Amino acid sequence: MPQTHVLRLTPGEDLRLALAKAFADLQAGQNTTAACIISAVGSLSRAVLRYADQPEGTLLAEPLELVTLSGTLSADGVHLHASVATACGEMRGGHVMPGCVVRTTAEIVLAPLPGWVFTREQDAQTGFKELVAKPVGRA
Repeated sequence: MPQTHVLRLTPGEDLRLALAKAFADLQAGQNTTAACIISAVGSLSRAVLRYADQPEGTLLAEPLELVTLSGTLSADGVHLHASVATACGEMRGGHVMPGCVVRTTAEIVLAPLPGWVFTREQDAQTGFKELVAKPVGRA
């Protein structure tokens, strides 16, 4: 039976890359085909967030608190959104791009979703690869 997976990322790790690797490890070790983030807290020294309807990410190169992190993980990749707070408490949020670097720690709890398969397929309506969630055996 798949079990919840807890990560503690250390200074200098890339948040997105570490989560993709963690999912790959879950896939190999627990035969996981779908997972989600249950909880995440920590800090970043820099973040690259893509804001709604923007083609590129925006670099925030300053100490940041990781306030929220949510998303889905699959063999086709991770889809993550985060909220971060600056040292002044200003909030920023958006789609997590590569380049979000852990400052002191990031404590993340992942939940494998047994019985589900997540894939990402091109969607003609949105123009993006979107989540396709199917119960195992109905692929």
